[in-house]
Amino acid sequence: MRILIVGAGGVGDAIAKIAATRSFYEAVVVTDYDVSRAERTVAWIAQKHGADVAKRFGTGRIDASDPDAVAAVARANRITHVMNAVEPKFVPAVFAGALAAGADYLDMAMTLSEPHPTDPYTVTGVKLGDDQFAQAGDWEAQGRLALVGMGVEPGLSDVFARYAADHLFDTIDELGVRDGANLVVRDDAGAEIFAPSFSIWTTLEECLNPPVIWERDTGWTTTAPFSEPEVFEFPEGIGAVECVNVEHEEVLLMPRWLDAKRVTFKYGLGAEFIGVLQTISDLGLASTTPIRVRSAAGPVEVAPRDVVAAALPDPASLGPRMEGKTCAGTYVTGTGKDGAPKAVYLYHVSDNAVTMRDFESQCVVWQTALGPVIALEMLALGSWTGTGVLGPEAFDAVPFLELMAKPTAEGGYGQAWGLSDR
Repeated sequence: MRILIVGAGGVGDAIAKIAATRSFYEAVVVTDYDVSRAERTVAWIAQKHGADVAKRFGTGRIDASDPDAVAAVARANRITHVMNAVEPKFVPAVFAGALAAGADYLDMAMTLSEPHPTDPYTVTGVKLGDDQFAQAGDWEAQGRLALVGMGVEPGLSDVFARYAADHLFDTIDELGVRDGANLVVRDDAGAEIFAPSFSIWTTLEECLNPPVIWERDTGWTTTAPFSEPEVFEFPEGIGAVECVNVEHEEVLLMPRWLDAKRVTFKYGLGAEFIGVLQTISDLGLASTTPIRVRSAAGPVEVAPRDVVAAALPDPASLGPRMEGKTCAGTYVTGTGKDGAPKAVYLYHVSDNAVTMRDFESQCVVWQTALGPVIALEMLALGSWTGTGVLGPEAFDAVPFLELMAKPTAEGGYGQAWGLSDR
């Protein structure tokens, strides 16, 4: 297996660092539009793990907006698997470039949605991933696999859903992904500051678009942003967090393979975070449509959302200022294998102190990076196989979760996952 990582930002950097602890591949090529970021990642690997490990890693420049450029880099490096670690707006180009190069493909976020033009809070328009699923036949015809939505959420949350459907439940009422954290970011004086722990570009896309809900009787429908608030109790000291509906890939993925009456995604944002997002939206700063702006060098065209992203700290740089834990998981309700009512929460917790100590990666981006590396190893081992455009729930969850939880001394990843009855 020869892996191309497209993007050496926070998550791409963490994918490479986690991969450096494994041996299932022949080579990894870390690329970015700014090649110095890729070089920084590989330099860290060399310092942490030594020259013998680092020699399996190369670097290069890539233009993720150009399918031909992606294909050229993949061909030049004899790539077998393209790992997309850039913003979702680049998914179409990287997706097309991988297929053109004859490589398999993985991503953590799917092609973007477009709200319904007249009834956005009731009816879906273009859904997340629609463009990729429309091309499934092309991937099948070439015998290639596109594994989409394989991060943590989506990704690990979908693996949990598949495990619950196969091993814990006879019938499922709801698959409800619930994400919460007690993370705090502080400035030099120790005061708490507003600094999203993940890409603000992606955060705005997820949180301000109409959330999608799936129900067996009605299919996919939409609702208003931040709707249906509920207080959810998260494990390992995180505690009670108010969660609200947010647009997310799991709701578009799970019903394609798993039988449930309802599928939802709720994110623990908090009143302050919601207020900031609403203000950004009200001011028109969430728009991706370029506007004309006067500057010292003359008028320029710039997308307001890109300005917001540029004004905030790079999420990859927040680790030293961050403290706390983040939890990703899937809450499942229904009837258990014994015929009795059942409710469980399957989850994984990432502690910023631990991920910074071991990988110098903040916990949110590190947790997002864990799933793709395990998935690549599943493919390398032959534990997961397939062609076309598939989500994580299309594969057996057991070998993934076993390898994830197995201690590192025994060849695993040493990442325990939890299952709590509710």
